[in-house]
Amino acid sequence: MKRDFRKLLDVTGEECAHLLERALFMKRARQAHNAYKPLQDRTLAMIFEKASTRTRISFEVAIKELGGHAIFLSQSDTQMGRGEPIRDTARVLSRYVDAIMIRTFAQDTVESLARWASIPVINGLSDLYHPCQILADLFTVKEHKGRLRDVSIAWVGDGNNMANSWIEAALLFGFPLVVAAPPAYRPSEALVKEAQEKGVLTLVADPVDAVRGADVVNTDVWISMGMEEEKEERRKAFASFRIDGELMKAAKPDAIVMHCLPAHRGEEITDEVFEQFQEVIFTQAENRLHTQKALLEWLMTEEIHGYY
Repeated sequence: MKRDFRKLLDVTGEECAHLLERALFMKRARQAHNAYKPLQDRTLAMIFEKASTRTRISFEVAIKELGGHAIFLSQSDTQMGRGEPIRDTARVLSRYVDAIMIRTFAQDTVESLARWASIPVINGLSDLYHPCQILADLFTVKEHKGRLRDVSIAWVGDGNNMANSWIEAALLFGFPLVVAAPPAYRPSEALVKEAQEKGVLTLVADPVDAVRGADVVNTDVWISMGMEEEKEERRKAFASFRIDGELMKAAKPDAIVMHCLPAHRGEEITDEVFEQFQEVIFTQAENRLHTQKALLEWLMTEEIHGYY
């Protein structure tokens, strides 16, 4: 039975914990220069409808270091850009490659691709979820805090795909999550309802209330790709949601700040706070490589060491 990774809740808590364990194995193996190639001669198709730095490079390096190959496909490189149905592209690619990663706008595109492909489909980013980033973020939190279960997480800013994925993570691991976002920019209503019913999510209007007592403070850009026309409106709406030194006084003394990048310094985060936590932030970016190696191994092989 094939597995897909359309969103974080496509895995169970146990499966996610194993992925994080395997990511640690991958990271240590790379640091020790120990070659580990379980995906010898496997091929990953990477479809990009949105531009990328970290997603493209981390996936391309990951599959190569695991012994496989990557094929980069921009929208102009495929017939999808000329109107070929997604179901046809999915069925064709299923006969050529071993897995598909897509970075796109609509979650429906990911869902359709997964429905029609007979090989694993990975959501490299959609407007609704960013599950690959949240894997790296969870790994980073565990590295710095040693645990996930009772770590207090704060999200400040846009209730975007990253906020949605953090809510899914809270549902998976049960840690307390507090989200501060303007009323018009809150996360998915369905996810909010489920998380509030399970007691893992609190929505607040004041960023100070979100950050108070937090172990981890998260943010993201206010203006994502495709939102350029909303630029001024969004800057006004989020003006009081900036992560700065004064806001961080409300967090725990040993709190860390995370940002999935790219960062617009002076908007969602000050340059001072960014540089104070740059080691965490760039480790978070690096960890995309290790968690995606674990994900590719899990999706593209029948039996994986440590899973059964």
